Amino acid sequence: MHRRARAGLLAGLLVLAGCGTESAATVTTDSQPTSTPSPTRTLGPTPFTTVGPTPTPTPTPPRPTCPLSGASISVGPVDAALGHRAVVIKLTNCRATPIKVNGYPDIAVLNAKRRTMNVTITRGSSYMAIDPGPAKLSLRKGQTALAVVSWSSTVEAGADKEAGTYLAVARAATDHPILWPVDTDLGTTAKLTQTAWCLKLPN
Repeated sequence: MHRRARAGLLAGLLVLAGCGTESAATVTTDSQPTSTPSPTRTLGPTPFTTVGPTPTPTPTPPRPTCPLSGASISVGPVDAALGHRAVVIKLTNCRATPIKVNGYPDIAVLNAKRRTMNVTITRGSSYMAIDPGPAKLSLRKGQTALAVVSWSSTVEAGADKEAGTYLAVARAATDHPILWPVDTDLGTTAKLTQTAWCLKLPN
């Protein structure tokens, strides 16, 4: 992985009225006094406001919680480099006893309707991250494990672009995933690459 792209990932890790007219005076006979009525105003058409389409609400990250598994997961901001993208996934042990973390996170890409997209997910290194390989980790309370999910926004002529709105992330396939808003502009690749859980991202 290129040094500049890795530096960007590490930096991201360290870091929401109307107008009227007067009426004419009435005319009376000589036997009655002449009087001029008070001016009256004619109301014009009621002004109206043009209403556009209702804006789509911006997805927001879920509130921090400690699930029964003890594996609290968050996703960092998207880091970009020369058409490549990546996010760092952070897993924290939020309970008093140690938890086990092994291998790779369980990942899925969802669209704005929260439906799973047809995206190929591979394991290994990419332009943005080096895969340390699967390992068995034991995390004490407050200790964290990290993984990187990366993709390319490459677009091929004549193909349809795809973009996800959420990442569904879990410690493993047996855990309940969290849904985190991530704009995955996949271009026409329809592919993600993920690295294994590790205590420190390789340089």
